[in-house]
Amino acid sequence: MMNKKKKVVRRKIGKYEVGRTIGEGTFAKVKFAKNTDTGESVAIKVMAKSTILKHKMVDQIKREISIMKIVRHPNIVRLHEVLASRTKIYIILEFVMGGELYDKIVQLGKLSENESRRYFQQLIDAVAHCHRKGVYHRDLKPENLLLDAYGNLKVSDFGLSALTKQGVDLLYTTCGTPNYVAPEVLSNLGYDGAAADVWSCGVILYVLMAGYLPFQEADLPMLYKRINAAEFVCPIWFSAGAKTLLHKILDPNPKTRMTIDQIRKDPWFQKYYVPVNLGEDEEVNLDDVQAVFDDIEDHYVAERSESTEGGPLIMNAFEMITLSQGLNLSPLFDRHQDYVKRQTRFVSRKPAKVIISSIEVAAESMGLKVRSRNYKMRLERLSANMAGQFAVVLEVYEVAPSLFMIDVRKAAGDTLDYHMFYKNLCAKLENIIWRPADTMPNPTLLRNLTV
Repeated sequence: MMNKKKKVVRRKIGKYEVGRTIGEGTFAKVKFAKNTDTGESVAIKVMAKSTILKHKMVDQIKREISIMKIVRHPNIVRLHEVLASRTKIYIILEFVMGGELYDKIVQLGKLSENESRRYFQQLIDAVAHCHRKGVYHRDLKPENLLLDAYGNLKVSDFGLSALTKQGVDLLYTTCGTPNYVAPEVLSNLGYDGAAADVWSCGVILYVLMAGYLPFQEADLPMLYKRINAAEFVCPIWFSAGAKTLLHKILDPNPKTRMTIDQIRKDPWFQKYYVPVNLGEDEEVNLDDVQAVFDDIEDHYVAERSESTEGGPLIMNAFEMITLSQGLNLSPLFDRHQDYVKRQTRFVSRKPAKVIISSIEVAAESMGLKVRSRNYKMRLERLSANMAGQFAVVLEVYEVAPSLFMIDVRKAAGDTLDYHMFYKNLCAKLENIIWRPADTMPNPTLLRNLTV
């Protein structure tokens, strides 16, 4: 009896072959893809034009794309190009495979002072470059700092950034993440974008070395009171040099707060510091950005999908490796090691349809609404006050014969809520989760995963 042919989808956007979803938010999805001309891996941020128009986000998205083209730097995620179909916009980005710095902090608890200093040096280099270009990020936090395969930091997510206009000294939009926001941003009296970014960098440095936030309260009024007073205490393991630097950066007065130039001259910062060699500035052309938004009918790429009927999508070995940390595949098979992240996964040897039905039962028992299609599911918890306040996306992949990986991602809601959800979900799915004898797959499995 002949085996049923498995479903293999090959979706192309122009010269890019698109793979799995690696991130999902309220307004966009991020897909893993390969440039078929060069073999280079990229990340594609996909946004529906209807969503952009409905939420009046045209100017914001144009600004984000333009800024990312302007601020090219080794420690900033690179934007390669912008494409559009008749219904969607595609932002082609550098693929950064090391994950978020946030995940590393959660896994290790805290980082050593030397490692924290190295990341901080790279962060300051990137932020200084942005400021020279007139760009202020305004949402600097560990979740927006990625790590490449070599452990180098890459600043991402310029969605809230500002590009200053000539003659305008102050910014007025209150934005950012509360725990990382400078006191003056909360005042509504205008603020200097550079000084506000420096404050956020100081909070990040504290979190790297301490493993927790310097300003943390259960309610916002108390949190803002502590931030305005700069009420924080350094742990005993911080060196004297680190404490001195932090107190100068986390100065509630932006006029006396340390500047980036002063930070770079600080003795603690200078230790082991190797400045980035930028070379000459690249010429930036924003014509394609204008074309994507203003002349969509004449500037679009073809979307093509080729598939055969059958089961879940098949994931190849390269995609498996990019999901793991470097070439260590153990995080894919050890759910306890991985559940702290906002993108998590587990492995099962049960049939794909059994996996789907088991997840549906578990989700409904947790009070979640389930939508399922083509081995992809969205689980939502709705409330009377806010629809879609918590949402999770699950996707089933076949990684080897009769071996399935279930990729789980937070789509909306609080990260800590997601951690609790994932832990509870795994407890309810004990009967379908597969645990090998050790955390590494056996030789036969590794052979099956070879490209």
